[in-house]
Amino acid sequence: MESMEQLNQSQVSEFVSLGLTNSQDIQFLLFALFSVIYVLTVSGNLLIVVTVFYIPNLHTPMYFLLGNLSFVDMTLASFATPKMIVNLVKKQKIISFAGCFTQIFLLHLLGGAEMVLLVFMAYDRYVAICKPLHYMAIMNKKVCVLLIVTSWFLGLLHAGLQIPFVVNLPFCGPNTVESIFCDLPLVTKLACIDTYIVEIVIVANSGMISLSCFSILLISYSVILITIRSHSSTGQSKAHATLTAYITVVIIFFGPCIFIYIWPFSNHSVDKFLAVFYTIVTPILNPIIYTLRNKEMKTAINKLWNAFVTSREDS
Repeated sequence: MESMEQLNQSQVSEFVSLGLTNSQDIQFLLFALFSVIYVLTVSGNLLIVVTVFYIPNLHTPMYFLLGNLSFVDMTLASFATPKMIVNLVKKQKIISFAGCFTQIFLLHLLGGAEMVLLVFMAYDRYVAICKPLHYMAIMNKKVCVLLIVTSWFLGLLHAGLQIPFVVNLPFCGPNTVESIFCDLPLVTKLACIDTYIVEIVIVANSGMISLSCFSILLISYSVILITIRSHSSTGQSKAHATLTAYITVVIIFFGPCIFIYIWPFSNHSVDKFLAVFYTIVTPILNPIIYTLRNKEMKTAINKLWNAFVTSREDS
């Protein structure tokens, strides 16, 4: 009882982020680099969301899912990146207890939603290529909305099943987070009690959802590639290039997640660099690979731009 009272009386109220490096010159360089990437990420994804919403030609299941992916990417890039960018030029990199767990919740909500959404997008491409005659019947509007709602629900479930295990832990000593933002394994390590059960929960939840979604995606794209090879000789190189690009994004996004959450307490110093990939790099790659390399999307963006210019001239 006495030790528990001491723990409760010495709860930490804030955490300190170490960031990526202690070098001031490198920090200013990263500040400039991450600022540019963040602006491009938000601008690019917002442009895609607006284009999909306003251009009638893009009111199809594939672009509906792509528009939602861009919204998730835009939000995923914004949950911690602005504060991380500001911290690069600040001496005291402090985040409140509530702010830290808000970052954790948003990371797993958005990360989980994106993982499931990527699986649904692979399913959409599978139906379009392997069952083209039944595509519109299978991927109707109700199904598309259901897929989006399901991805957000599973993301919420993914986050909600883990946060209570960590937020109620006693934090009474070290409060330094060895990364650019708060995450479950990093914060759990700072608790004052044995966290073996919590570690198992994180591996079972975050680790397994990352590994299972990654496996499903690789199998799906492999089936699609085999189908393209067996049914069509024309356009094979283009299809291969597109699917290779998709698989590249999947590997860049899921690779770090699997590495971090399958072995979340192995104390790898490389973890904080891997975190950059799925929070900063992937959100800007998705619009480039999934949409901006797409002729139909580029044509739609040009139409949107011309409509905007015309409306400005008329006014």
